[in-house]
Amino acid sequence: MANFVLIIHVVYVAFVIGGWLLIGVGRLASWAWIRNRTFRIVHLCSIGLVAAEALIGVTCPLTSIENALRSHSYDGGFIQYWLHRILFYSAPAYVFTIIYVLFFLAVVATWFAIRPNPPKKLNPRETND
Repeated sequence: MANFVLIIHVVYVAFVIGGWLLIGVGRLASWAWIRNRTFRIVHLCSIGLVAAEALIGVTCPLTSIENALRSHSYDGGFIQYWLHRILFYSAPAYVFTIIYVLFFLAVVATWFAIRPNPPKKLNPRETND
């Protein structure tokens, strides 16, 4: 179960970092989907949550769950070993807080540099009053 939580964690990180990179590449390649408002809001909130947790000193819930599960299990296998090595580094907490906040600010800047589509306006004739 701990490995499953680790995989979810890696996917989350990949979404945050990969999404930001794809937005930049998508602008150059003229991909319309990178301006999808829902995607951009979810992406911004995803890194915003990480930055907020770091600023208030909260350990990521996925990390806490994985650690709790690992204390009751045996050593993982090959995939667990490498996913853990990729995801977790040894550094003081403030270093990660700085990185998360700077990355959040980069995503916010991208929001303004590569604008998402404006919200859709409801047609007054389509409302069910």
